[in-house]
Amino acid sequence: MADKNYTYAVARIRSMETTLFSSSVIEQLMAVKTWAGCLDFLREKGWGSGNLNETAEELLEAEEAKAQKTVRELLGGNDRILSVFSYQKLYHNLKAAIKKTAFPDFPGELYYDGCGIDGTEMERIVAEKDFKALPEHMQDTAKEAYETFLHTGDGQACDIMIDRAALEAIYSEGKRSGEPVLMAYAESVTAVADIKIAVRSQKTGKSLEFMRQSMAPCESLNTERLSMAALSGISAICDYLEGTSYREGAEALKESPSAFERWCDNQLIESIKPQKYNPFSAGPLAAYLLARENEIKTVRIILTGKFNNLPEEAIRERIREMYV
Repeated sequence: MADKNYTYAVARIRSMETTLFSSSVIEQLMAVKTWAGCLDFLREKGWGSGNLNETAEELLEAEEAKAQKTVRELLGGNDRILSVFSYQKLYHNLKAAIKKTAFPDFPGELYYDGCGIDGTEMERIVAEKDFKALPEHMQDTAKEAYETFLHTGDGQACDIMIDRAALEAIYSEGKRSGEPVLMAYAESVTAVADIKIAVRSQKTGKSLEFMRQSMAPCESLNTERLSMAALSGISAICDYLEGTSYREGAEALKESPSAFERWCDNQLIESIKPQKYNPFSAGPLAAYLLARENEIKTVRIILTGKFNNLPEEAIRERIREMYV
């Protein structure tokens, strides 16, 4: 897309950014006493399809669809950004289809829509071993993961293989694109995933080899040092992170598991915020889409908390940082 077209698209996005929920709007939503009242609040803000009988999840899915549709239209034929953003959902569908196809009685898995290949088509591809129908970056992994799961029934090994491949695909495409927003997204997603793996591995006593198989290399972290730190304990992970650009993650990790999860999501928003100020690139469009996804995730957290009558403090510590 030419710069002049980006300029028009960015101007559209700038006007739409004014409707994003600020921290003050999130506080207003938090102040609503009931779950049903929260849904009314959201409908008054224009959320949902307009159907008063839709469920909370349907309302949120409608907002996700609106965001995708808007950005796709503004990007025109340049769908590389939306494609990369959907890789994790796409690879999740592959995991679910492999398990369902290899063992029909395997506990059900949910599929994602809007990621290029839905659950029905993914199941067909796996069942017919039509792996050439997948994007090139998935083909070898899909075949290997399917055969591994079929012969061993080891769901974790299958997940590790596919999750790492997803990160590698995101990282490779992000760096190759030359788009600053995709490069920042790829670096942040990969690094945060590696840190999460280290933390979970420490808590569950996983081996060094397990972490080596699970983590995807990236420029901002030394995965070997991170893995070695995980073998020594959470404090060692914190010590390592304090010497990187993810030092705030160490502070969150010391605070609580919820604070750490919140930091993981906030890190992505922080990494893409600078892109909103570049009017001659696709950055602001991509940043807007990620901001909307973050906003919807935050609203989902609040709705879930209200529905389950969680204390306000328990909900508040999970709330994500807003883009505006």
